[in-house]
Amino acid sequence: MNEKKLGLPSIIATSAGLIIATSCLLSLGVGSAAIGESFIISMVIACVLNILFALSVSELNALMPNLTGGLAQYTLACMGPFISIIAMVGGYLVCNTMISSAECAMFGNTLNSIFPQFGLSGSVYCVVLLIILIVVNLRGVDMFAKVQNFVAYGLIFSLLIMGILGTIKINPSDIVMQPAVLSTNFADITSYCGLAFFLFIGCEYAIPIANKVDNPKRKLPLGMVISLVVICIMFSLLVIGFKNYTPWDALGESTTPHVLYGTALLGPLGTYWMAIVSIFAVVSSVNTIISSLSYIAFGMAKIGLLPDIFMKVNKKGAPWFGIILFGGTMSVINAAGLSTSASLSFLILTGTVFWMIAYIITHINVLILRKRLPKAPRAFKVPGGPVIPIVGSIGILWMIWNISSDSATRLSIYGVSLLILVALVIYAAVWTKKSMKRDLFTPYAVEDVMAMENELYPVYNNPKTGASKVHPVMEK
Repeated sequence: MNEKKLGLPSIIATSAGLIIATSCLLSLGVGSAAIGESFIISMVIACVLNILFALSVSELNALMPNLTGGLAQYTLACMGPFISIIAMVGGYLVCNTMISSAECAMFGNTLNSIFPQFGLSGSVYCVVLLIILIVVNLRGVDMFAKVQNFVAYGLIFSLLIMGILGTIKINPSDIVMQPAVLSTNFADITSYCGLAFFLFIGCEYAIPIANKVDNPKRKLPLGMVISLVVICIMFSLLVIGFKNYTPWDALGESTTPHVLYGTALLGPLGTYWMAIVSIFAVVSSVNTIISSLSYIAFGMAKIGLLPDIFMKVNKKGAPWFGIILFGGTMSVINAAGLSTSASLSFLILTGTVFWMIAYIITHINVLILRKRLPKAPRAFKVPGGPVIPIVGSIGILWMIWNISSDSATRLSIYGVSLLILVALVIYAAVWTKKSMKRDLFTPYAVEDVMAMENELYPVYNNPKTGASKVHPVMEK
């Protein structure tokens, strides 16, 4: 029986599902309140750089298709296990678990502010939601896709409609008279590019489900690029709507700017509409992260970068240990109230630095494999030779420099990032030498990395030590 394949809508939904989150709506309000409609320019620059990344990761997928570990396996074939562990554990597993916890906290706080009559704390909403999403993901990728398509497209269409209504001034009696642009200084615009970059980060979360997609070599890059462009248009319309209906000062002070905007635009209807948007946003982003992180960890365990228990799957084929671990960790963080601390936004920006570093590593991987395997067949190849990966890398370095508009905050982020990097370096070195028993920087052959996807590979080969045994049939 042929397995039912996912289509282009699922790629778009998965990419957009992680990108559009309540923290993005908060960041959108902060950037808009700071420089007005000029923030649209910051967003366009950030969107273009994310598109360049999407092209690079698509080429890697075309050269090494159907790898559930994604960037971990690409980097293993290019730079060895040490860099792979640092990029994936720091830039994805730890970072996204924290960011998702923040998403849940913002969702809980939004519902608590809209429905105070229920008397429930934000943590209760968060934990109940996470339990539901854990159960959904344990039902397998098909159930994940059904939920993801519904909430992601409901979210996109809701925000597009709200943006359009604000742009065309559907409610002329409540329009706010204020300047559209608060700064035309290009230095001010670029200083918010780091914040804008966060609005588009995460399209690569479609990679782990690429082996479930019909014709992924064409639909994967197309789906990621479409999702980024649609999100850029949607956010731009919302910025214009903010200008028409929400005072810039109030927008910058609000912890739920989307609810503030919806109420100003449509009254109580807008308030409840944005409550639904908050539900869609957190379900879409956290559902994507729980699923994708579990499959990424599954792929990393296959190649020895994580313990073997991450390869355990249930009858539905879902990597149950990763789903329960990541979803459970988010539940504990929210139940303890840690995700509502004042320093969490600072930690999210710090985690974003590692996410950006992982993007730079992706561009470098493309250049390495272009040099090492120039004649290898690629169903998709980034045009322009090395230009796009180089420009993309330089652009992301520039984004890291502009991770915060405040110089003191930026230096603090660099300091904390350095401490985290030191911890990751120690962990990666110990795991590589003691558990994997491999050289830190010696890359694996591409064919070996691709062979690791076969379920029999761990049986007849040890990815940690490189030892192998002959298949019983071959012995005869």
